[in-house]
Amino acid sequence: MPKAADVKRGNLVEINGQYMLVQQIDISSPTARGAKTLYRMRFSKLPGGGRHEETFTGDDMLKDAALERRKVSYLYKEGDLYTFMDTEDYTQYMLNSTAIEAELPYLMDGMEDIMALLVDDNILTIELPATVVMEIIETVPGMKAASATGRTKLAKFATGLELQVPEYLEAGEKVKINTETGKFLSRA
Repeated sequence: MPKAADVKRGNLVEINGQYMLVQQIDISSPTARGAKTLYRMRFSKLPGGGRHEETFTGDDMLKDAALERRKVSYLYKEGDLYTFMDTEDYTQYMLNSTAIEAELPYLMDGMEDIMALLVDDNILTIELPATVVMEIIETVPGMKAASATGRTKLAKFATGLELQVPEYLEAGEKVKINTETGKFLSRA
């Protein structure tokens, strides 16, 4: 059982019987004598998503959960279930759409380098790579001689994702997208 001061981003803990994945930790050191350092942690509830926030002192004990990360690839969708396959032992895992709602706009057929988060061989959720390459399906034509400006336009992708891209990009071009911020990075 780790102390709150030892918990890092990406750790899995159990609070009130619910698995929580640490997303962010804010540390505040009070100036009063004898005051304890506070750790405000933001969690994602697993499975199913949802947010939770709680504040701990450095000596508070948290129940650690044995989290295993396995590399998987996305196979297919059947109804509301998404199927992933372990790239080492070919085990298949299924998740419903509510467990991976934030990742769905970036999930493409045959996608690899996805990390499955498992506890006791049960999949809780997935983590996508930091960047993905996607092809623009639809966008309005750019203006000639407008590339010197920083203007953007809306682009649509095959997964249903819509985001702002620079005006000089056209349909059919591939771009890199940050999966954490959901923003355009560069041409691929």
